[in-house]
Amino acid sequence: MNVFSRFIDIINANINAMLDKAEDPEKMLRLMIQEMEDTLIELKSSCASDMARITSLEREQKNSAESERRWADRARMAVERGKDDMAREALAEKREAAKEAERLSSLITELDESVKRSKEEIARLDDKLDESKERLRLMMENSERERSERMSGERARRERERRFEEMERKIDRHERKSSHDGFDDEEIEKELEALKSEVGR
Repeated sequence: MNVFSRFIDIINANINAMLDKAEDPEKMLRLMIQEMEDTLIELKSSCASDMARITSLEREQKNSAESERRWADRARMAVERGKDDMAREALAEKREAAKEAERLSSLITELDESVKRSKEEIARLDDKLDESKERLRLMMENSERERSERMSGERARRERERRFEEMERKIDRHERKSSHDGFDDEEIEKELEALKSEVGR
């Protein structure tokens, strides 16, 4: 698939629909952003190549135009000297140079149009890429918020459980102490009665 076809697919893609169907929307969006970035690099590279080619063709076109003028001058000089054969040859070369200049001019026009289209495509893809990156940023923020809320909820649950267990331990200690205290009081009373008997009270 060439870069233009990929560009069309990306621009026409319904991101919302694709993300709705995705099992992992965040992962899907990251892959889409990567594809956009790769395509953007290729578009910019192609545009830069066309611009460099235009510069080269403009030099060639200028040389052909100068060649056409030189052959025109030579044809005139040949006519002035009465050398018709030389004039014909010069005029033939002039015509070839003119054709080449025209061909190059046509190529330059085509490439100019291609560069213009590429720049428009780059701008559109840049916009879509920025939009997708912003969407990913919001998605990540939302995921982080949900994660924090889950963690906060889990911490609150653990704290409630800790307090409940602590309360249970306190109750158990209190019940054991009460039971133990009751047992001690009874024994103490028995010992007290025995001491009273011993001392004759």
